[in-house]
Amino acid sequence: PGETALVASSGVFGDRFAKILDVYGMKTVLVREPDGQIVPPAKIEDALKKNPAIKAVFATHTETSTGVVNDIEAIGKIVAKTPAVFIVDSVSGLVGQELRTDDWKIDVVCTGSQKGLMTAPGLGMVSVSAKAWPLVEASKSPRFYFDWRKMKKSVAEKQTPFTPPVTVIAAQAEALRLIKQEGLENIFARHAWLANATREAVKALGLKLFAQVPCNVLTSIVVPEGIDGKAIVKRMREDYGVSIAGGQGDLVGKIIRIAHMGYMERFDVIVGISALEMMLSQLGFKVELGKGVAAAERAFLTKPSIIPSPPVGEGGGEGSRRPSKSPPSTPSPTRGEGSRVR
Repeated sequence: PGETALVASSGVFGDRFAKILDVYGMKTVLVREPDGQIVPPAKIEDALKKNPAIKAVFATHTETSTGVVNDIEAIGKIVAKTPAVFIVDSVSGLVGQELRTDDWKIDVVCTGSQKGLMTAPGLGMVSVSAKAWPLVEASKSPRFYFDWRKMKKSVAEKQTPFTPPVTVIAAQAEALRLIKQEGLENIFARHAWLANATREAVKALGLKLFAQVPCNVLTSIVVPEGIDGKAIVKRMREDYGVSIAGGQGDLVGKIIRIAHMGYMERFDVIVGISALEMMLSQLGFKVELGKGVAAAERAFLTKPSIIPSPPVGEGGGEGSRRPSKSPPSTPSPTRGEGSRVR
């Protein structure tokens, strides 16, 4: 409490860091960019030079409220030259978007089980560097259940300090097995492949992408003038059983977001684009039906040169396997960025 931290934000989840810091009595230097834009690393470097009292820098990897991916590697190299620690929210980005914790000099990475880690909500994970741990020990902030010192001690004993969500941990173990089976580099390539096809479809329909530097875990789209963005989300779910997300905060009704993360694959995208085409047509937007789907299909035929596939379970009774032919019937991720065929 009373110490100074810098928050690099260009969306709802970056802003949430600032709100959390306020609750814990810290002083916040906010570097805030307009929604849809990335935070320029040069601005963070400048702020650190102007305020050497900054103890920590907080940033969001994939800002899913707007669909951008920040240059975490560049920011990490800047922060590493200072006494400050670098803390990154990669709740949605981890596994789906390239992130090199040690190579990029990230001191703390926070993530959850429900996005790229392909599991139900319920688990939060952090990695903590040797540079960051002394601050954990010295912190005067009140803490009990979220005391990392208790957790570190328990992990060494292969325990948890409090009752864990055992079923979610079992599911996560299976998901990690599938991730290892597919291979991290293949997963990065698959997410880029799905993202590219989605964006090619969006452009073919005459729609505009919202993000300045789009991330690979979801695509944000500007709602056409005169179309009700809330109606797109609501009616796609009710009429076609396809869940996408709308905007958050000031972007409610202004953008829609289509996810392509985790164990999603090409036909999740194709069905989602097909439903979007039909819904836009029903709402009065002039669209050539099938044009977006065709663009996505062409992208899937040509990119990447080696097409990775998500892992498929063999046999039954071994945990949370995805079906070998039909799309999974998992509901949308809890943060509200999901696109899911139901």
